[in-house]
Amino acid sequence: MPDLTINPVRTAADLETFAYFPWTVYRSDPWWVPPLISERRKLVDRERFPFFEHSQAEFFVARRGDRVVGTIAGIANRRYNEFHTSNVGWFGFFEVLEDPEAAAGLLATAGEWARAQGFEAVLGPAQYSTNEEVGLLIDGFEDAPRIMMTYNPRRYIGYLEQAGFAKAMDLFAYRTSIEHFRTHIPPKLERVVGKVIERNKFTLRKVNMKHFEREIEHVKRLYNSSWERNWGFVPMTEHEFDHLAEQLKPILDPDLVLVVEHEGEPVAFGLTLPDLNEPLVRAYPRPGTPELLTMGKLVWHWKVRHTLKWLRVLALGVQPEFRGQGVDAMLYLQTARNAFSKGYQFVEMSWILESNDMMNRSIRLLGGEVYKTYRVYEKRL
Repeated sequence: MPDLTINPVRTAADLETFAYFPWTVYRSDPWWVPPLISERRKLVDRERFPFFEHSQAEFFVARRGDRVVGTIAGIANRRYNEFHTSNVGWFGFFEVLEDPEAAAGLLATAGEWARAQGFEAVLGPAQYSTNEEVGLLIDGFEDAPRIMMTYNPRRYIGYLEQAGFAKAMDLFAYRTSIEHFRTHIPPKLERVVGKVIERNKFTLRKVNMKHFEREIEHVKRLYNSSWERNWGFVPMTEHEFDHLAEQLKPILDPDLVLVVEHEGEPVAFGLTLPDLNEPLVRAYPRPGTPELLTMGKLVWHWKVRHTLKWLRVLALGVQPEFRGQGVDAMLYLQTARNAFSKGYQFVEMSWILESNDMMNRSIRLLGGEVYKTYRVYEKRL
């Protein structure tokens, strides 16, 4: 084989090579779901993606001769380190062919870059932070990922562990049948919700799409107050929140985005998304294909063929002072009822930190079972 070379991205052509390499890695993989080309381009665009307003990343491409065999990014997430008073780097965009030498070289390159930044350790994989796609899939490979979740070949586990990476945290993805949940609602859950309704302390409503910007402001506040104590949490900037909201707005189902209010003030919310990966994989975006054509296929399979069977509970946040009062139970129960009435069959609840004992107990009580695990690795430098 030609000698291995690993170089930083310096030209527009290099950046395009870096962005599109996953289509080579997953060419014959039946489970990979390709992203929209426009979203992939924006993700690596330092001028447009909000992450780069406060932090940095260096992209690398590995080649053997003229053949691209892998990619990786070294990431300096300044907001993460400021919030956690830590001194760690991250790595992401790790993709490689069946080439152990290239895998080892890429991981070493990201580590050397992180060490040069003065970091004491490196975490990953992540597309910049826990606010984007994060974690390496370590089980549950015979299934497509749900919306905004990652996927990777099984061989990546060995590559990371052989390079000296060890587990920092596992992230669980639970699944359950909506029909099973509806017909096996735990009596305790019904009692809790009944008491909450009797007291008339909280009210539950759907998101108001006519006042979407105002609703986003509520979510921003609740997100930061609800998750700030979680492992890996990174506060999102105003621009990052607005960017995510812009991405999600076209696919939101208002019946599945619920808000709990106390004396007219939002104190909790539940965000459940239709699994757009199901029609997206049928549309199969690829470099060189006009995105208008891809979007037409996507809409056809989504709106006309009604191929969506899955939902993903992306976020459920309760303001700390209102926890333990049945607010989360209200959100669980009403989301399930609304989902069933709209014909959805299955739901994934992800991702959940392995250390979040309260949430793990609650989901298991609802009949959820862990069917995929994602791992964040760490290596001391």
